[in-house]
Amino acid sequence: MTDFERALEIGRPPNVKKIFPHSKALLVSGKYIDLAMTRKGRAICMAANGRNHFVIRGALAAAQRANSALIIEIARSEGGAAAYCGVNFWNIARQVDAVCNELGITIPVAVHADHYGIKKPGDVAPAKTEIPSLFDAGITSIAIDASHMPDDENLLASIDIIQSVVPSWAGLETEVGEIKGKEGLSTVDEALFLIQGLNAHDIFPNWIALNNGTTHGIQASDQGIQVELTADIHAALAPYRVSGAQHGTSGNDSERLREIAQKTRTTKANVATALQMISWGIEVNDYGNAILDADGNFIKVKGEGVTEEMWEAMVAHAAAQDWKGGNFKKLNLPFENRLLGQPREVRERMARRVEDFAYNMMTSVFNATDTADIVIEAILAADSHDPGPKAERIEAPADWTPEQIRERGASLGGDKGPKGDFDD
Repeated sequence: MTDFERALEIGRPPNVKKIFPHSKALLVSGKYIDLAMTRKGRAICMAANGRNHFVIRGALAAAQRANSALIIEIARSEGGAAAYCGVNFWNIARQVDAVCNELGITIPVAVHADHYGIKKPGDVAPAKTEIPSLFDAGITSIAIDASHMPDDENLLASIDIIQSVVPSWAGLETEVGEIKGKEGLSTVDEALFLIQGLNAHDIFPNWIALNNGTTHGIQASDQGIQVELTADIHAALAPYRVSGAQHGTSGNDSERLREIAQKTRTTKANVATALQMISWGIEVNDYGNAILDADGNFIKVKGEGVTEEMWEAMVAHAAAQDWKGGNFKKLNLPFENRLLGQPREVRERMARRVEDFAYNMMTSVFNATDTADIVIEAILAADSHDPGPKAERIEAPADWTPEQIRERGASLGGDKGPKGDFDD
């Protein structure tokens, strides 16, 4: 038996084994992805937001070429109950598994439910019903994002949900500070409050996402990631062994992303808008941000991505809905089936364009080459689908009761930035 075959036998979580009993796809807990990047050092795993089927195919092919571990994810806004994408929480694992088997993909892949947003205390109870259904559908990692609420409510909601319905073997991401760009930047105190409170309740996240200066979607400025702020927060969190998850990479050039890899404890980087635009055939710069013409319109590269006729139909649909700029993302749902109905050569060039971009990012920016082997080695060493907890409890539970959490949270203060329903 080869190492891959053995890893396939013991490394897939129980939910994956149940729904894909005969699969040859190595779907693993997000814990193993974080572990591999940490062991390699200064390495980041691409977390490709699979907004359409072509992004999933292209990212998987790129990771196979790079021998890199990979995360395929979908956020709640993209693929939840009110989704704007055809790929969703309940079919993404099935698509990943099918493509892996079709293409002979042998690198380990985590399937991540990103930004499972809790925006008010009343969202907690429905989440406890819905989240188990995500794991029933093959999800292997999740981000519980209650960052829209005050710090104490964020922590209390996270503890309640994670202890109730998130499997102990699953990869786990938490978040402090909504993603608002340069407004309301996260602080060391806020991040410590969240991670220390979770630690006191035996919750050890793999990743923490911050508002460190970036935004989701198409970037209109070069403000971007605040590397030194990120490094300072990660250093303060070092005793708790939590890694960083970087959101909003599309507007940051390759040099800044390399700096994040080299100077911080980041092991996961979300790439969403860039891959969507690339699959459609939109002209982008070297780090995936869409290039606009003099009138502020996207530039379609002739002979790449979707057909010219399909692009005209997409633009017309967007105009009819008054969708502009970043809101072109809403084209994913009404056009997914139409894109899948294009000629084979068009479908293949869409996925290939994603593959080439993602491969370059994995190998020359994120330093993720050969991390697939590290995951397999770790699975064999653990002899389990679960490598175990990432950290150990160092905070006293008696110091983190609900009353004390509320009292501590009230004392944090800080500039949270403008109010509003910020995009996930």
